[in-house]
Amino acid sequence: MTARLRQLWICYWLQFKVMAISPFEGFLSISFPLMFATSALLVYRVENDPTAMVYAGLGAAVMGIWTAMMVPACTLLSRERWAGTLELVVAAPTPFSMVLLPSTLASATLGLYSVVATMLWGWLVFGIELTIASWPLFVLSLMMACVTIAMLGFLLSVTAIRYRTSWALGAALEYPGWLLCGFLIPLGLLPGVLQPLSWVLAPTWAMAAIRESAAGGSPWGDLAVCLALGTAYAALAAYLSTRLVDSARKHATLALT
Repeated sequence: MTARLRQLWICYWLQFKVMAISPFEGFLSISFPLMFATSALLVYRVENDPTAMVYAGLGAAVMGIWTAMMVPACTLLSRERWAGTLELVVAAPTPFSMVLLPSTLASATLGLYSVVATMLWGWLVFGIELTIASWPLFVLSLMMACVTIAMLGFLLSVTAIRYRTSWALGAALEYPGWLLCGFLIPLGLLPGVLQPLSWVLAPTWAMAAIRESAAGGSPWGDLAVCLALGTAYAALAAYLSTRLVDSARKHATLALT
């Protein structure tokens, strides 16, 4: 158990340092969340409603974690494949899932930067004054959002193992997620047929918990659903990682060449 936790921590810290000092990842982490948040806040500012600006400000902040996760998670195995290290990772004694999980956690952690940056950006440029009723519950809800988005990224990284253009899948999921998870608009405004999709996305419940804790409500119900969905994502991803890698080995399709 201790050895497994040590392996997870070393992999997580290594991946986090690589992403944090990467010029490409760093540029995207700085520019994309602020660009998307600015676009959303400019739309909301038309109504001149301070309550709506606070709603959009919170959603735009958390939206950065989602943005930081989608494309990197879907291209995680493709990048290992391009680097020529995928076969080594698969052949290692460490379970494949235990190599992927720290990488998605590192991406989500990097996304926390966008939360702070977007909240400061909203305050300095748009004059949004966020009032947080309970900081401990707010931070707990934010951490839950970070972890469950990482678990969703873990599941996506596994399912895209045999998908050549996996980056396109990540890009295609990024923008619909903003709406389905309720980052920018209330879920009640979505068409009825789409609302069940929102309910099975853990970030939806994490976003609701964040807004409840900021407003002084009780986020525990939303956090419980969020935790259950995040655990289900992790269990499914761990199962699929074994089955899909075995299938890729059996059919010699791991390299996709």
